[in-house]
Amino acid sequence: MRLSTEERAMRDGDGGDAVAAAMDLLIRYGEGLGAERLCAVKNVAGTTTQPTPAKTQLLREGGWAKAFAVTSLDCDRDVEIPPMRVPTCQLQQGFSADALQITPYNPHLVELQEGAEAFATDRGINILATCTPYQVGNLPVFGEHIAWMESSAVVYANSVLGARSNCEGTTSTGAASLTGRIPYWGNHLAENRYGTHHIDVRYPVRSFQDWGLLGYFSGGLVQEERPVLTGDLADVDSEKLKHLGAAMATSGGVEIFHLPGVTPEASTLEAAFGGRDVPDSVPYTDAERRSAYERLNSNGSSEDVDFILLGCPHASLNQMREIADLLDGKTLNPGTELWVMTPRALRSVAERNGYVAAIQRAGGKVLTDSCPAMSRVAPEGTRVFATDSAKQAHYLPAILGIEAWFGTTRECVEAAISGRWRGELR
Repeated sequence: MRLSTEERAMRDGDGGDAVAAAMDLLIRYGEGLGAERLCAVKNVAGTTTQPTPAKTQLLREGGWAKAFAVTSLDCDRDVEIPPMRVPTCQLQQGFSADALQITPYNPHLVELQEGAEAFATDRGINILATCTPYQVGNLPVFGEHIAWMESSAVVYANSVLGARSNCEGTTSTGAASLTGRIPYWGNHLAENRYGTHHIDVRYPVRSFQDWGLLGYFSGGLVQEERPVLTGDLADVDSEKLKHLGAAMATSGGVEIFHLPGVTPEASTLEAAFGGRDVPDSVPYTDAERRSAYERLNSNGSSEDVDFILLGCPHASLNQMREIADLLDGKTLNPGTELWVMTPRALRSVAERNGYVAAIQRAGGKVLTDSCPAMSRVAPEGTRVFATDSAKQAHYLPAILGIEAWFGTTRECVEAAISGRWRGELR
């Protein structure tokens, strides 16, 4: 791998042992990927503070510095961890202390996370605690090289913002935060960002649910490749693009998609494919839409619903307002819990606007920092849950062993009020 003078100096210890370990890791990582060089990044998003059993053991052995060295730098030596070299943020993590009276989350993990947060903030890591950093001010510019984790955030950054990131991990983002470098491969190269599959949307896609179903179908079709979507698409907005990308990254491993005329690297269909021949299109009709819906609802059998989950990826202010409006003057079924997940920074705005109070008056809970998948908890006794998120409907049955229903936001709120699932594909 070709290294600049500055990169060689970091490798040789000019920035200290931790920086040298980080550079050694990135060189090994990059060479394993076939990268010829590193590229500079000034925006890193990782999960340093998420409590895990491995970190618990490392904390006993040598404190949070030891835990960071092993899990974020692949380094077994005792090294001092300096401040981050470039702006770095914490993505979603476990629930915090304010959720202990609401969720059955282990208080010991909250205590561990608080220690990790103190260690991280002392080194300049911003605790955004959300899977949607772009909703709370972390907005990389078009063409900017970044190093982000979290599949739904990466596909949004690449596709909607036009930034350039692969789907990184804890270790590579830890090393990137101390060096300001990441291997130059994959989505960092222009030629790897062009479309590979053309999907012709023939069924009208307008609603939030339909954008999610289209994403779930597309990800299952292309897996880790790059779909280009054209056809009967309208009423697009940032929430629907968030839902579309998250669903693609769930049923497949999509890290970038293109909507000609909407996303920044695809002014036309031809541009989306980089001037190459446009492949034969795959139709998306009512049959494909219904198949995606049935797959997402294949884990549901009982119509008695214990738990409603909204806000995956974390809800925007518009979504919070919609939920508050749907709950206005209503009361939840006594046997059904409703959790709404949103970034902590947006919750403060939602409180000011009265959305949080409206949800709470109905009996719902507004939670931040995490989600049931990350914290691996649901309300005690949950057997059946419903959600408007294709991602959670896909993952939670496997993670928590519960049944799942997928529907519209309105259907989910109505189920929270009645305790019964009445969703259907309209």
